[in-house]
Amino acid sequence: MNGGDEVVAAPAGPPQPLDWKFSQVFGERAAGEEVQEVDIISAIEFDKSGDFLATGDRGGRVVLFERTDTKDHGDSRRDLERMDYPVTRHPEFRYKTEFQSHEPEFDYLKSLEIEEKINKIRWCQTANSAVFLLSTNDKTIKFWKVQEKKVKKVSDYNLDPSKVVGNGSIASSSSSSSPKPYLANGGCPERTNSYLSNDLSIPSGGIPSLRLPVVTSQETSLVARCRRVYAHAHDYHINSISNNSDGETFISADDLRINLWNLEISSQSFNIVDVKPANMEDLTEVITSAEFHPTHCNTLAYSSSKGSIRLIDLRQSALCDSHAKLFEEQEAPGSRSFFTEIIASISDIKFGKNGRYILSRDYMTLKLWDINMDAGPVATFQVHEYLRPKLCDLYENDSIFDKFECCLSGDGLRVGTGSYSNLFRVFGCAPGSTEATTLEASKNPMRRQVQTPSRPSRSLSSSITRVVRRGSESPGVDANGNSFDFTTKLLHLAWHPTENSIACAAANSLYMYYA
Repeated sequence: MNGGDEVVAAPAGPPQPLDWKFSQVFGERAAGEEVQEVDIISAIEFDKSGDFLATGDRGGRVVLFERTDTKDHGDSRRDLERMDYPVTRHPEFRYKTEFQSHEPEFDYLKSLEIEEKINKIRWCQTANSAVFLLSTNDKTIKFWKVQEKKVKKVSDYNLDPSKVVGNGSIASSSSSSSPKPYLANGGCPERTNSYLSNDLSIPSGGIPSLRLPVVTSQETSLVARCRRVYAHAHDYHINSISNNSDGETFISADDLRINLWNLEISSQSFNIVDVKPANMEDLTEVITSAEFHPTHCNTLAYSSSKGSIRLIDLRQSALCDSHAKLFEEQEAPGSRSFFTEIIASISDIKFGKNGRYILSRDYMTLKLWDINMDAGPVATFQVHEYLRPKLCDLYENDSIFDKFECCLSGDGLRVGTGSYSNLFRVFGCAPGSTEATTLEASKNPMRRQVQTPSRPSRSLSSSITRVVRRGSESPGVDANGNSFDFTTKLLHLAWHPTENSIACAAANSLYMYYA
């Protein structure tokens, strides 16, 4: 107010596109170095605080990374902002530890080999400076506890420890080349009484005092211990696990069923979704991904191979589809082809932080859904539309069945997903945003960056409740106008929960970027 006139602020426009920069790389390949199959990263996950990052690989290993930039000042970013401290740092991580989570197994009943590959990792609530996480392969889920253990050492010996050999005897300070006589039973007269030997001769004045050895803890080491194993509950391959906000339960999903577990009970689970028909010849769709709501412990969503998403309430009969809220996009007339159902299959879904929006990834697009609107997605982002003329080639080399993951920023303003040629894309999903950035998983992420004009299919109002399509490129070329490489695919990536920082996997290398 100034002289009775009210000052009205102009409406804020969409946020500016982010300027992405390279931060770190772990496991970078040398030129011409061949990647081992077991080293390829198959899962990435930040914990809820963003202080830890976990990756899993096809060799069944889980590697943990710890954030280091916030420890330099001993305060959190929020506290530093309150003190007007200039926060110019970006998230930086260091290697913390690794452990073997799964081993290859063989199901003798079904004559089936079970790979050790880590399919998913989910962080659980921390307690007493220990971190907890779930990891799963195709059949078995494991609950891990990782904490620092103090290494205990014995000190203050009465004897010089340098003279103590492995069996507890004392090493001789001098060696003799002359052979030593041995008794008939194999004994040595010089060692008949080790306490009276020349090596341990008692001083003429006797031993003035004896000290008791002391156990001290000088070093710490990280120890990973498997707390529980959840097995024998899935006939088909597990494709997703998700923690509940109650901190006590989690779900695991395979192609036809979703089971509910209690973290403390590994001997039983409850089947909450079952889409298996009485006759398998009548099977028309399978479950592709499942996720708990971030705040409502009774709500979960799961996607299908037909491109639909169902939102269910566990307080009702989850096994009955009539109680599920269905989200699906209506097929455009005359657009159906042999590949329609294949590319419509959803490979990953993620809830936004507040739980109102669901992000889904199918083969060609990212879709953003409002759980209050089941008429269709509120936004659709074209990831690699230039591949549409190549669907026949993609089908022949099985690339059309690749499962790409998706992620949302912590503030909900942007979404991201991967593509081929080690590219990944970031789109702005705020009302009015035209941000559509293409980056490469390398030390120079903007090397293949081009300006891709947005092409909204409908006029975009000031609300996100209208559909918009963005990110289309020229057909037949990749984002840089070059031929695309189907062998280098960026399937896995994760967005930091509080910062504009992305971790993504290119084969066995973990790249991190910030903006």
